[in-house]
Amino acid sequence: MILFNKVSKRYENGRDALLNISFELGQGELTFLTGHSGAGKSTLLKLIMLIERPSAGQLVVGNIDTAKVGRAAIPFYRRQIGMVFQNHQLLFDRSVYENVALPLVIAGYRPREAGRRVRAALDKVGLLDKEKQNPIALSGGEQQRVGIARAVVNKPRVLIADEPTGNLDPELSAEIMDLFDQFSQVGVSVLIATHDLGLIARYDHRLLSLNDGKLISDGYDTLEREGAY
Repeated sequence: MILFNKVSKRYENGRDALLNISFELGQGELTFLTGHSGAGKSTLLKLIMLIERPSAGQLVVGNIDTAKVGRAAIPFYRRQIGMVFQNHQLLFDRSVYENVALPLVIAGYRPREAGRRVRAALDKVGLLDKEKQNPIALSGGEQQRVGIARAVVNKPRVLIADEPTGNLDPELSAEIMDLFDQFSQVGVSVLIATHDLGLIARYDHRLLSLNDGKLISDGYDTLEREGAY
C-alpha cells in the first residue's frame, strides 16, 4: 500500500533529509515510525502526502506512482490518505459534525451521503452523541478522536498519524491506539510517527527507525538495539 524504493530527499540548501529509504507497508499493516528530532520523520510523511517530492527514487502509495501525480491531481490523490495530527487542527468556530464533514464538503459529497458518513465515523470513535458540540468543550482525548473521525470519514486506504498521542496520558493513548488497531484490522494501512517509546513498547507492531535521514532498523524488536536516541 506504501512503497519506498531507494527514496532520497535533498533540500535546496543541500541538506539531505532522507537517504536511500526503502520499505513496504502492506494493506492492513500498522507500523510505528520513530527517530530523534530531525531524523526525517516529518519529511517522510510530507512525501507521502505530496507536500514534498522525492529528489530520487520511487514512491508508490495505494498503487499510485506519485511521480505521475500532477499538481492538479494532488487533491484527488490525497483522498485516499487520512491524516491525524498531534494538535488536532480542529476548527473551533464549527461543530464536531462540521469538522468531520469538512473533507466531504471539499470533495463535493451531497449532504445526505455526507451525513451518513460523518455519523458512521463519529460512531466508530464513540462520539456520535457529541456531534452538535463545539470541539473546544471536549477533552484532549475526545478532540483527538474527532481528528481521527475526520481522517477516516473519506474511507481512506492509508492512515498517517503524526505524534497522535503526544499530548495524552497513557490511558487515553491506549484508547487512541485501539482505534488505530481497529482500522488496520479492516484493511487500512496505518503509519504512526511517534517519539513515545513507552507506547511503542506496549504493542507488538513493526517499527521503522530513522537516524539522520537513514533507515537504520526495520523490525519488531529494535528498541533495545537501535541507535536513534
